Formats: sequence, structure tokens, C-alpha cells
Amino acid sequence: MFSGLSELIKKILPKQLFYRGLLIVIIPIIILQITIAFVFFDSLWIKTNKGMTRALVSEIKTFIDAYDNDETDKNFIIVLFKDHLDFNIKYENNKILPKRNDERWFSPIDRSLRRELKSKNLNYWFDTTSYKNLVDLKIGYSEGYFQFFIPRERLTSSSARIFALWITLPAILMVSIAIIFLKNQTRPIIKLAQAAEKFGRGEIIEEFRPSGALEIRKAGYEFDRMRKRIIRHLNQRSEMLSGISHDLRTPLTRIKLQLAFIKDNKIAGKLSDDVNEMEKMLNEYLQFSRSNFEDKTEEFNISQLIELTVRNYENNKIKLIQSENIFFNGRKSLIQRCINNLIDNALKYGSNIEIKIDKIKKNIFVYIDDNGTGIPTSEYENVFKPFYKIDKSRSDAKSSVGLGLSIALDIVKSHGGNIELGKSNLGGLKVKITLPI
Repeated sequence: MFSGLSELIKKILPKQLFYRGLLIVIIPIIILQITIAFVFFDSLWIKTNKGMTRALVSEIKTFIDAYDNDETDKNFIIVLFKDHLDFNIKYENNKILPKRNDERWFSPIDRSLRRELKSKNLNYWFDTTSYKNLVDLKIGYSEGYFQFFIPRERLTSSSARIFALWITLPAILMVSIAIIFLKNQTRPIIKLAQAAEKFGRGEIIEEFRPSGALEIRKAGYEFDRMRKRIIRHLNQRSEMLSGISHDLRTPLTRIKLQLAFIKDNKIAGKLSDDVNEMEKMLNEYLQFSRSNFEDKTEEFNISQLIELTVRNYENNKIKLIQSENIFFNGRKSLIQRCINNLIDNALKYGSNIEIKIDKIKKNIFVYIDDNGTGIPTSEYENVFKPFYKIDKSRSDAKSSVGLGLSIALDIVKSHGGNIELGKSNLGGLKVKITLPI
């Protein structure tokens, strides 16, 4: 039960820190406002209105009793109440009271007036809506009725509006100040998250300056230190690999020269193929290692990039399906290399290839299907490992060094995406690339 309630609350609550902090500020203010308003209307405004209405009805009852006395001057009583109590009174003879229709039970003024008139056993009819500052009250008397035009201020206190204004304006002011402060506090967190996201995608961050509260600044400083350590480590790795490349090229060149003096052509051919494969493997890995951090992020038309890539193959067996121009922010040359690697891999084991690009919400999907032999489900994870080959039948081509899929996965993951393998409708392998926008 509590687990379900907790999940429901998590779904209802906003996900962003700014709105959660705003709720922490707003909810106590709303509860305080409701409590104050309830206490005010219950103990002050309603009771005050009730007392004013009771006094008014008592004055009307006094007027009727005085008017009913044969010894009093009728006109004098009317003038007296008009001058001192601000009653505008008129007697309508031989007229019947209107029927009491459309009684407003939700109005505190109407409820109080109706209750007090009934308590005095008076036959009445009143209207509190037709006039802005007056209440039309009719009291049955003899063969007609008295019509009273009473100022509305005799029935209700005007302090309610002032009180409502006083409790509303400070609340709006407090919420506005809270919004400004929360914006200033969450902005450094958003900047830190954006910097971490860019760095995770491999983008170059020129300068990051931590700001905000002490804890946020400390997190920002630690992130900046970590970022610089990673960059330093990557640079050292690139320099080390460059040095290894330079050192290995010399013995490889000597081996090639020595192979030229071997009289047994069969042995020399096999050794030469191994040397060429080793050299290609080294060059391909080093080229990827350098380009992975030298390219800059830019916004480009990924639909057009894939279309140009497919066109360069000049192969009618490659079919491209795309509905619209889709733009992506990333490293263009790396994305192109990823697509090239996957198409090359499909062309090695299949003849018909179908490429489809689509955009759904905030993700770009690229599907590459072929009609080749496919890959066993158990090998889906292994084929992304560097230099891994399933069997000899898939590695007959000496141009393959087992880095195509691993490089493609590394490129996609560096852009925050992923690659999934599956069974193609064409009978071979389906490659699904997901890239977040």
C-alpha cells in the first residue's frame, strides 16, 4: 500500500529541482493563507455580518411595531428612520409580495438576512443583486407591503476585500521573490549538468566557472578537476600511441625489406599478408584515436550526410528510406565513419541493404538491414569487442581487423547514443542506432 502511494506521489511530483523547490515554498504559503482566510471568515467576517444583519432586522421590526401603533404619526416615523438610519421606506397598498425564487444559498449576506427575517416571523422578499449599493427588501404588512431600500454597507463589512487584498499581495510578492532566488540557485546546477553532458559526448568545453552555493561550487570544482585529468590522460594516451606507431613502423619496414630476400614465395606471401594486416590494424586504431578528440561538434543535416554516404557507394542494392531532413548536433566526420563501417560490414555478408532514418520525439533512429548470414544472438555483445572475430568464415577478407563494430559503437556512445543488434526482415542482421537530440 505504502509502496503504491509512494510511486503515485513520485509520478505527481515535478521532476525538476526548480519546481520541487517552488512547491516547498508555495505549499506552506497556501496552507497559511487558507488557514488565515478560514479563521477570518469564520470568526470575524461571518459573525460580524450576522450581528449587523440581526441589528438591521431588529430596526425593521421596531419600525413596523412603531408604525402599527395608532398613537404615532406614520409619516414622522418614516422620516425619522430615513434621516437617522438611512432607510428609504415606501408603503405599497393593495399589492402582493413577489414570490421568493432563485434564493442564493451560497451567499453569506442572503443566508444571514433570510435567517434573521425568519426568526422575527416576517413575511419577506429581498433582492441583493439588482443594485450595486442597495438592498431591496419588502416586508408584508396589512393589505400590502413596505419596501425598504437599505444601504448594502448595513449588512456586510467592506474589510473583507481589504483583508483579501492584504493576504494576497504579500503571498504573490513572496512567491515572486522565491522564484527569483530559486532560479539563481538552480542555474549553476543546470550549467554543471550541461557541461557534464557536453563533456560526456566528447565536446570541447573551453572554460567552466563554478558558481552558486558552496556545495554546488565544490561539485563544479571537482568536475572541472576530473575533466582536466581525463583530458590529460587522453592526450597522454594519444601521444603514447603515436610513439608506439612510430616505433613499430621501423621494425615493420625492416621486416618488409627482409621478406623481399626470401626465396620461398609461399612463405614470403603469408608473412607479408600478416605484416600488412598488422600495419593496417595499427593505422586504423591510431587514426580513430586521433580523430575522436580532434573533431569539433557542429550542427549538421544527418539525413543529407547519410544520403551522400550511400551515394558514394554507387550501389543500386543499397536502398535509403527517409521522410524528412533531420538535424543533429555532433561530430560530423565521426558519424560518417560510423555509418561507413556499418555499411561496409553489411556489404561483406549481404547483397541487399536497406537503410532507414527516422526521428521520434527527442531521439534519432538509424536502421541498417541486410540479407546476409546474420549473427547468432549469443554473439551480439562479443562482436563489439576490439579485434574480435566470430569465426574464420567471416574473416576471410584480409581487410577486416575486427575494429569496425567496436569503433562504430564507441562513436555512437561518445554522442550519448547506443547500438543494438537484431534479426532483420531481409533475413540477415539489423543494426539499430539511437542518437539523442
